[in-house]
Amino acid sequence: MGTFDAEGNYTPRQITERDLPTTFADAIDGTMVELKDGQLVTGTVVKIDRDGVLLEFGYKTEGVIPTRELAIKNDVNPHDVVKLGEQVEALVLTLEDKEGRLVLSKKRAQYEKAWGEIEKKKEQDGVVHGTVIEVVKGGLIVDIGLRGFLPASLVELRRVRDLQPYIGQTIDAKIIELDRNRNNVVLSRRAFLEENQKETRDDFLTNLKPGEIRQGKISSVVAFGAFVDLGGMDGLIHVSELSWKHVEHPSQVVQIGDPVTVQVLDVDFSRERISLSLKATQQDPWQEFANSHEVGQLVYGRVTKLVPFGAFVQVGDGIEGLVHISEMSAHHVEAAEQVVAPGEELWVKIIDLDLARRRISISIKQAAEGGELAAEYQGHFEVDEHGNWVGGDDSEREAAWAEYYKEYGEATSETTEPAVEAEQA
Repeated sequence: MGTFDAEGNYTPRQITERDLPTTFADAIDGTMVELKDGQLVTGTVVKIDRDGVLLEFGYKTEGVIPTRELAIKNDVNPHDVVKLGEQVEALVLTLEDKEGRLVLSKKRAQYEKAWGEIEKKKEQDGVVHGTVIEVVKGGLIVDIGLRGFLPASLVELRRVRDLQPYIGQTIDAKIIELDRNRNNVVLSRRAFLEENQKETRDDFLTNLKPGEIRQGKISSVVAFGAFVDLGGMDGLIHVSELSWKHVEHPSQVVQIGDPVTVQVLDVDFSRERISLSLKATQQDPWQEFANSHEVGQLVYGRVTKLVPFGAFVQVGDGIEGLVHISEMSAHHVEAAEQVVAPGEELWVKIIDLDLARRRISISIKQAAEGGELAAEYQGHFEVDEHGNWVGGDDSEREAAWAEYYKEYGEATSETTEPAVEAEQA
């Protein structure tokens, strides 16, 4: 073995005295390596340039590893792959090319060695380690000694849309498909993550009890609800558990990244599913309404829908009451549209409040007979000389309405002032 100077030049070992136990010719013959195509050899890197690497391994001439045969990754810098003096394993591609060179391949040697190791790991259901070197259609290419394909759907526990950040990362994965004849290796990082997280998930589920209040972050929003990252697993808030109000789509209530406080509704160990509720941690508007109102009080509302048997009137934020057709007027009414229209605002009287069934019965007819205003309106309305409840300062009245139910802010300032006959005290 020779030496390298500071510039990396190789100098063969100088023989200064006869130290051979046999003749020089016999010694030369004893050091010669017999080669054939496809053979694996191990040698020392003695030169590196942009065209490739020279490898000295005891043959009559050095072997050349072209740059394209250094690594699985394309367009590599030879200096990034090997160093002077490094021991390298290579496979003989050809004993003599058209330029008379002995051509070797480092990546083919890795490939052959890797196949044996990968086949063994597949049999043992083991894990492979590799570096992501390329983004291709449908997934990633991982250098595991050969090119392994990692589908995008198997990169994480959920599908990842942007794969570019994975370039250069070293990952662990399971082998799910292996075909040497087709040079096909399919990997799954998701399988590795699921296997390693199973014990953690089991512990997490065991310690999670229905009724508990947990903090989390919205990780995904779908048509049927929203997923919440609880710090160990994701749970689902069904759309029906997002709000006390009717929700057309979950995005109306939450967005990805939002912090939320949720209540655990159910833990399904067999299916590893967690059901959550957001509305259970919030004030029930029906309970709030029932606590602050009672039968006989007057409330102000807006007609939302006409039905054959009457009309629905919004009397609070997310609270609707039913005016039965028999409670619309003192005279006989054939259809609700004879008395009210959608969007019309008017006073109604609470005649029944059923919190258990979440139903409020209200009356236009009885409101016309007068009564006590609900607390939120007191101080903002007064009885005029005609016995009608009227508002004083417009801004105060609007503020009172807006405070109780937000939708009032959409009404125009030309809305007719509410008026209802009232008994004079």
